[in-house]
Amino acid sequence: MADEETQSTLAKITGLVVAGAVAWLAGKAVDAAWKAAVGHKPPKPEDDADDIRLGEVVAASAITAGAVALARVFATRGTKKFVQRVDRNRRLPHA
Repeated sequence: MADEETQSTLAKITGLVVAGAVAWLAGKAVDAAWKAAVGHKPPKPEDDADDIRLGEVVAASAITAGAVALARVFATRGTKKFVQRVDRNRRLPHA
């Protein structure tokens, strides 16, 4: 039971850290790609500049959300495999 709790705690902590880091990196990657393609940073919903079109805000938000969600899926799967590998190695008998 303690091993399962430890694995669960390890999975939660690792998953949280990895998902947060990957989401941040995905957002930065979208910002850089948007700037390279359009010439300026993507607009944020809280920007109140009058020259920002609603369509541009919606597109930037959708692209960012999609990239972050996809990155989190890959991070979660990778974290799960990592935790399983760590757990499997802990259970190996040592000579």
